[in-house]
Amino acid sequence: MNGKGEKQSPYYAVIFTSQRTKGDNGYGEMAKVMEELASKEQGFLGIESARDSQLGITVSYWETLDDIKRWKENSAHKVAQEKGKAEWYKNYSVRVCKVERDYSFED
Repeated sequence: MNGKGEKQSPYYAVIFTSQRTKGDNGYGEMAKVMEELASKEQGFLGIESARDSQLGITVSYWETLDDIKRWKENSAHKVAQEKGKAEWYKNYSVRVCKVERDYSFED
């Protein structure tokens, strides 16, 4: 997903919101690796992410719920999930949504 509505809906979005702990502790590098791995997964459509000093929001887009489940069970992703709970996040929430409509504006 590149924000230009190129994927025909419906498709699925995984919304990950988080509050980080202090310091990087390898987070930045792992985030790059996870994005690269996810991009190679079946059904991956794209990713958008924003973070300020308090809140991070990452939205990944997928063709099917099965694609999302397969990514959640990826062994490298599981390692990152555990490290996130132990070191990188104060808290996080995951929401899986079906995108029924998609439109955008570009100047």
